[in-house]
Amino acid sequence: MGERHILAAYNNDTATFHLQLLTKTLDMQKYPFIKLIIERTITNEEYDELFHLLHTLNSKYEVQKEDGLLDFSSLLIHFAGMLNEKLDPNETIFALKAEGYFVELMNTFIKIIEEDGRK
Repeated sequence: MGERHILAAYNNDTATFHLQLLTKTLDMQKYPFIKLIIERTITNEEYDELFHLLHTLNSKYEVQKEDGLLDFSSLLIHFAGMLNEKLDPNETIFALKAEGYFVELMNTFIKIIEEDGRK
């Protein structure tokens, strides 16, 4: 049993080390969302939950847009309220947009954020 524990710790340490090497070789400025996921230690499950949330919100956005709705603040509030506590809503939105995820929805969220900042 002790051997497995040592092996697991070794593998985890090795994986962490390899990940650190990879992040040094990549231009992380091009991948701000991936950088957030790594820095905030988002798990695979948490990552999947985030994308489930985004798909749900994007579907609601499309329906509301088709219905002629112009105010999507409730979707942004829902996103911020359901977002993993390890992530900052604004930072996550800008990072998602930069990497091309849900661009129209993220542009809408950014517009709301910027309008609120001007008030």
